[in-house]
Amino acid sequence: MAKKNPNLKIAENIKKLRVERKISRDRLSKLADLSLNTIVNIELGINPNPTIDTLLRIAKGFGVGVEELIK
Repeated sequence: MAKKNPNLKIAENIKKLRVERKISRDRLSKLADLSLNTIVNIELGINPNPTIDTLLRIAKGFGVGVEELIK
């Protein structure tokens, strides 16, 4: 069985956290100080390799550690 692309796991984790917390993509972009396009592209897997800075910003927007996004 093929291993799941770890970058898609990051996208899934971000979307899961966002949905659980009832935060829109637009709201998360503001909380993370990132463009809406950046959030959308990561969640959809269009940007499969977000930078550590981007992940840190998203984690901060959620109020969690980066490990929650990459687990």
